[in-house]
Amino acid sequence: MQYRAPRWLAGHGAFAGNVQTIWPALYSKAHVDHGHAPVAYRRERWDTPDGDFIDVDFLAAGEMAAAPDAKARPRVQVVLFHGLEGSSQSHYARAFAHWAHAMGWDYVVPHFRGCSGELNRAPRTYHSGDHEEINWILRRLSLAHAGPTVAVGVSLGGNALLRWAQEAGGEAAQVVQAVVAISSPLDLAAAGHALGRGFNRQIYTRMFLNTMKPKALAKLQQYPGLANEAALRAARDLYEYDNVFTAPLHGFANTEDYWARCSSKPGLKAMRDVPALVLNARNDPFVPASSLPGRGEVGPAVTLWQPHEGGHVGFPSGRFPGHVADLPQVVGHWLKQQIRT
Repeated sequence: MQYRAPRWLAGHGAFAGNVQTIWPALYSKAHVDHGHAPVAYRRERWDTPDGDFIDVDFLAAGEMAAAPDAKARPRVQVVLFHGLEGSSQSHYARAFAHWAHAMGWDYVVPHFRGCSGELNRAPRTYHSGDHEEINWILRRLSLAHAGPTVAVGVSLGGNALLRWAQEAGGEAAQVVQAVVAISSPLDLAAAGHALGRGFNRQIYTRMFLNTMKPKALAKLQQYPGLANEAALRAARDLYEYDNVFTAPLHGFANTEDYWARCSSKPGLKAMRDVPALVLNARNDPFVPASSLPGRGEVGPAVTLWQPHEGGHVGFPSGRFPGHVADLPQVVGHWLKQQIRT
């Protein structure tokens, strides 16, 4: 991938990475204001095998004016797994929705538990290696769809998607034809510690904890004694939060155990069954460039794109104030090359 930030967002070092992250999330038009109607999803609530629920948002090609050849052959289904505290309304999710519509592809955004606007029922929530949840979701979607299925994961969702492909091994190819991970923290310890320092801690970590901690405290109202409330309230970074809540809640001994077992980087070397695109900007403030894999650290099915610019799920383009429509275009072109009809 050859990507260069527009001149009005270009720069060097950490400043450029932060600007290319923050501006698209807050101010880019995400293609919504480029002559398109807002994305109108159809929501389904699915009961989970463990008695909980998730909300899944669908945008079928026919629900917006489909591409002219959309009915000429079985439609492709693209499934997007959002990032930490994201949803189907995240700027990247809406950008991919408009791209899928233009392609005549069906589009699905499953919400991780607690991310669809309503607290889930079970004690568990979601985490960076939630491959069992992704397995259940993808298999159900694939079985119900006549055409090919591909999957895209963004940030946390991308790491979890890669962990699913690694755990599924040869069976993954029976479910999807390709997977993409965008701006994913492949080494969770490196990303977690990066988010716990300096500007990252003051801006990004605070933003995440502002929604994560109230949800966790609401869980304690549902299930008294589920976690140490005082320690949860005192958590000031993701390491402390994961140590008191995420790790023990999902069967990990502590933060170190959780981050080590859920990182997808160690398993990239063995990936050879499903084509996988792993896209990370080298100026991503969440994901240190030093933690990214080299060509010798991944298997034959893995394609690495590591442009020098782009930020975290940013990749803004165009004249001021910019948009993020180019990201799904470039990723989608790669996906089209992998699909077998």
